[in-house]
Amino acid sequence: MGAVHYEIRVAGILPPGVLADFGDLAVLRQAETLVRGRLADQAALNGLLARLEKSGVQVLEVRRFRRPHPS
Repeated sequence: MGAVHYEIRVAGILPPGVLADFGDLAVLRQAETLVRGRLADQAALNGLLARLEKSGVQVLEVRRFRRPHPS
């Protein structure tokens, strides 16, 4: 199975460096932060969610897309 596209909505703004190991994820900032991009597999998603939790980030929503999300 190939990489899967995800959209992760979190409360507030992400701390600097929290996405450093996760490649080309796009970050859109407003009152919430939206992280959008492709992750290699379920283990990568779990690693990202663990990193967010360790950084004290409150995850509000995770969405999975079969194709890239239109920008």
